Amino acid sequence: MNAITNTESPIKPTFSSYQKFVVGILAFLQFTIILDFMIISPLGAIVMPALHISTHKFGLAVSSYAFSAAISGIAAAGFADRFDRKRLLLFFYGGFMLGTALCALAPTYPLLLAARVVTGLFGGVVGSVVLAIAADLFPLEMRGRVMGFIQTAFAGAQVLGLPAGIYLAGLWNWHSPFVAILVNAVPASLVIALFMKPVVGHLKAKQEHSAWQHLARTILEPKYLPAFVGIMALTTGGYMIMPFLSTFIVNNLGIPLGDLPTIYLVTGLCTVFIGPLVGKASDRFGKFRTFLFGTVVTLIMIAVYTNLGPTSLITVIVVNALLFVGIFSRMIPAQALFSAVPEVTKRGSFNAIMASLQQFSGGIASAFAGLILVQNSAGQLQHFDWMGYIVMATALLSLAMIYLIHRAVTEQLAQQAILRETNQ
Repeated sequence: MNAITNTESPIKPTFSSYQKFVVGILAFLQFTIILDFMIISPLGAIVMPALHISTHKFGLAVSSYAFSAAISGIAAAGFADRFDRKRLLLFFYGGFMLGTALCALAPTYPLLLAARVVTGLFGGVVGSVVLAIAADLFPLEMRGRVMGFIQTAFAGAQVLGLPAGIYLAGLWNWHSPFVAILVNAVPASLVIALFMKPVVGHLKAKQEHSAWQHLARTILEPKYLPAFVGIMALTTGGYMIMPFLSTFIVNNLGIPLGDLPTIYLVTGLCTVFIGPLVGKASDRFGKFRTFLFGTVVTLIMIAVYTNLGPTSLITVIVVNALLFVGIFSRMIPAQALFSAVPEVTKRGSFNAIMASLQQFSGGIASAFAGLILVQNSAGQLQHFDWMGYIVMATALLSLAMIYLIHRAVTEQLAQQAILRETNQ
């Protein structure tokens, strides 16, 4: 069978009212999680002078969330398939809200660092539970659209969250965006607790007796290796560039700090529409083909962006928007393909390990970027183009891994089709 054949069914199932509710609440929950991580990046231009810290220390503030999330992901993996996924979601989301509250109260750099660790310990697992729930409740031929809507939370964080967060930080101080996140997270947790049904279908299948055995078998499963390598390669780019992008835009490209909300707003508006379209394209034309398109766009825009000098606001907006088109065209089909890799009894542990690897590689990337980048006397970041070359290399590595996953999923679906025909 041709390895780039579309793996999706020509029949496109429709969403029930409850499925629409689940997608909506999961997307909003992701919005708060993503915003909590993303808000620290544009606040870099405010936080660094306010706390009198260097780019290296700021990179550690970002990576501390990632490292703690990596640890909690591994710790949770052995138990992730042994409980109702709804209860697991509420537990870790409650811890995330606690960490966010601590960020809102942190007056010094050491306390901010500690607060980011607490937030990462819980928030890093939430995303893996969300993906496990999506895979449990939706068949593969619907997951492109589901991931499209859930990942659009990223765009929503840009459209609504980042401009509002930067505005609040400018109006009061850098703590206020975390207060705003908490105000939105509490109602979301109540809606999940009251209206979401338990997710327990995976509990009917046979489980390993030991949680550690369950973890070990998931980690050592050979067919999972391309997904593990792929998620690490996908993550590197975001963590290397995004935390320092606002500083690069202001100090290197010469864009006033007051124009940052406009850049994030326009980019976010573009990706709000792009996300669902990419999801539909993934289900219609094939997830690998969509990922390949996104990779080409990303390679071009990274090369352009990281080599820009002082430029106009409109140029920065266009380049930024096109870059995120490429990023979304990779993220969404990749997540849909990843969801097809594990068995139902290992979805929780698989996604927890994936989240752990994602955060660990992101933490390494962010800390590494903080060491490579240097601010000169004018505040400009030097060696930013080096980051671009590294990101382009990891983009090609992720493309190779996604191809291997696509080929394996295609063969698996073909075997299942033959088996169904044989049994009829």
